[in-house]
Amino acid sequence: MNIENRLVDSVIGGLKILYGQDVPAAQVQLQKTKKEFEGHFTLVVFPFLKMSRKGPEQTAQEIGDYLLTNDPAVAGFNVIKGFLNLSISSASWIGLLNAIHADEQYGIVPVGENAPLVMIEYSSPNTNKPLHLGHVRNNLLGKSLANLMEANGNRVVKTNIVNDRGIHICKSMLAWQKYGQGETPESSGKKGDHLVGDYYVSFDQHYKAELSELMAGGLTKEEAEAASTLMQEAREMLRKWEAGDPEVCALWSMMNGWVYKGFDETYQQMGVSFDKIYYESETYLEGKDKVLEGLDKGIFYRKEDGSVWADLTAEGLDHKLLLRADGTSVYMTQDIGTAKLRFDDYPIHKMIYVVGNEQNYHFQVLSILLDKLGFAWGKDLVHFSYGMVELPEGKMKSREGTVVDADDLMQEMISTARETSLELGKLDGCTEEEAQHIARMVGLGALKYFILKVDARKNMTFNPKESIDFNGNTGPFIQYTYARIQSVLRKAAEAGINVPADLPVDLVLNEKEQTLIQHLAEFAAVVRQAGEDYSPSVIANYTYDLVKEYNQFYHDFSILREENKDIRVFRLVLSANVGKVVRLAMGMLGIEVPNRM
Repeated sequence: MNIENRLVDSVIGGLKILYGQDVPAAQVQLQKTKKEFEGHFTLVVFPFLKMSRKGPEQTAQEIGDYLLTNDPAVAGFNVIKGFLNLSISSASWIGLLNAIHADEQYGIVPVGENAPLVMIEYSSPNTNKPLHLGHVRNNLLGKSLANLMEANGNRVVKTNIVNDRGIHICKSMLAWQKYGQGETPESSGKKGDHLVGDYYVSFDQHYKAELSELMAGGLTKEEAEAASTLMQEAREMLRKWEAGDPEVCALWSMMNGWVYKGFDETYQQMGVSFDKIYYESETYLEGKDKVLEGLDKGIFYRKEDGSVWADLTAEGLDHKLLLRADGTSVYMTQDIGTAKLRFDDYPIHKMIYVVGNEQNYHFQVLSILLDKLGFAWGKDLVHFSYGMVELPEGKMKSREGTVVDADDLMQEMISTARETSLELGKLDGCTEEEAQHIARMVGLGALKYFILKVDARKNMTFNPKESIDFNGNTGPFIQYTYARIQSVLRKAAEAGINVPADLPVDLVLNEKEQTLIQHLAEFAAVVRQAGEDYSPSVIANYTYDLVKEYNQFYHDFSILREENKDIRVFRLVLSANVGKVVRLAMGMLGIEVPNRM
């Protein structure tokens, strides 16, 4: 039992003896004592004034006296108005540290065979361009959410829906056909996703040039767009693809194959993976069938022009188009089809979609439609809505080629990490292989941590230089502290100092040591809260606070040079468990921690 639960039980027992009343645990409000006051936990006594029939100070004093006499965990107390600040005994803190030390996966709930199944969709790239900075935020949030759900005892399936059909794909295909002269990833030495992305930009450039020429001939912008032969050819290519034209389909397969190979390399570098990938080219027909089934059941209706709609006015929304008059599908149709396939494949308890906040309305509608169509998890689907990410220079546009490419960004982060680490002497004594390994770990750790420490709902600016600082709330600062702890443990082992399984509980701890154990003990509750709130930033900021606290302790107190043998061993155990929790927490964020640095 943790200290808080034990205190709650003691308070309930005390109130029964002092005032003859039974109180539910929910009424006992315990919180962490504010830094400016002495104590570890604070009890709010205002809810008990009616039963005590005394003022707040006297009530707090009576409860404090009872706890000090009857609960060995309470070493002292002080009263500030209606707040009872309780100080916990060293023996209780050491007992708690022993329990944390014995649990290699402290704070993590084991996943049982019959645990709820949570499916998380993230990434959702288009096959007409490489992954960019926006995708980086999406992938890192999706992966860390999957880790969080698993750490809270759920079975997790990570899925990706690839947008591999539509006019945007045909633009890249047409440009390659017209201007590519048979160029391939092998002949150009480019990653396939980059090559296809270049032709998407090329289409836009040729299209703009054509519009300028037509407008120079006297047409308005709208007339020029309608007269564009290039856009007409792209639309014709889409029609041929949807009709199954063998030549167009073969070109589509070849270019998509290039892109998937490129994506896989990017995902691998990012440390991201999927259990199941769905493709829109395979789901949109399923969606059409499901919508027509809904039409037959009277859930949807058909207009005179043949288009199919959902009337959502009863839900306070408008009418939503599901099939166009020509029978072609819209994004909503595809999402219904994908949901149907997923429900066929897995017994889903909860579905989480990691998609930007510009799609809030889309997912509000999708939830209602899936519920109407009978999907058990439809009503409770979670749209994990996140904000935009930009660089200090501003917004990015794919078709203009001004996007921050994910591969380039990761490579730049690794190079910057190496330069910074060299300047600070962090790579002294490392072999070339070790230096590369550390630079990759630090560079990618800096990128991931900087993005994940921000509340996902907020728009953010990613600043590469700021993220790689070895001081402050950054990944490298946390990684360096972890490496420092491992160095201390190695030196202890070399000196023949053994770390026992259990510490004696009769040591007297200083305030900083007690605070550190309290901070460590909070990890289990933090993991639970982060899971309930779908918030990786809760884990990130907890880890920073823990590391900051440990660094102050490391600065103020000796570990290996401590003369008292028992205290020295205690501080080693404390350090080892701070390291363990840092490793587990950073692992949830998809960040590796180095043993040397």
